[in-house]
Amino acid sequence: MWRRTIAVGPFVPTALGALALTAVLTSCNTSRRAAPLPAAASNPGASPSPPVARTYGQPLVPAQVTPLPALLDGAADWKGRTVTLEGVVRKACTRKGCWMEVADGTKEGTPGCRITFKDYGFFVPTDSAGARARAQGTVEVDTLSATAVRHYEEEGAVFAGKRADGTAPEVRIVATGVQLTR
Repeated sequence: MWRRTIAVGPFVPTALGALALTAVLTSCNTSRRAAPLPAAASNPGASPSPPVARTYGQPLVPAQVTPLPALLDGAADWKGRTVTLEGVVRKACTRKGCWMEVADGTKEGTPGCRITFKDYGFFVPTDSAGARARAQGTVEVDTLSATAVRHYEEEGAVFAGKRADGTAPEVRIVATGVQLTR
């Protein structure tokens, strides 16, 4: 075995210095150990932990939920109104979490609604797909340009009504707050 001595400035490592360095490295390595599993994971007979809800943006106020099919079928009647919407996050922006698509189910053909966030003021986790969502915000009805459609498709969005010229009609919620539950 060979030994290498490294001089650092006017100091040369000594046996005492090596002992101190070993103690520091050992304590660093032990702090990286995985945290213990929750009781339910370590004890198969234990009851599962309750779902965890997390709010992004402003807290949601109590309000009646607008059924997603009613919103999508009568979009013109809802334009400019504030609604509360519930559903499953089918997709979310994979780059920043700056939008998500909510539907009544995860099946690809199920009608959905894209949700963006007011003033780009907050984001959701990029792995939000599969979470249960409750969102409050204003309904917007618009036609997206071909460039916008292409951009959103690159991030995972799907537009059922995409036209031959690349544009697509869209009903979207500009949310002030979102609650995700897993």
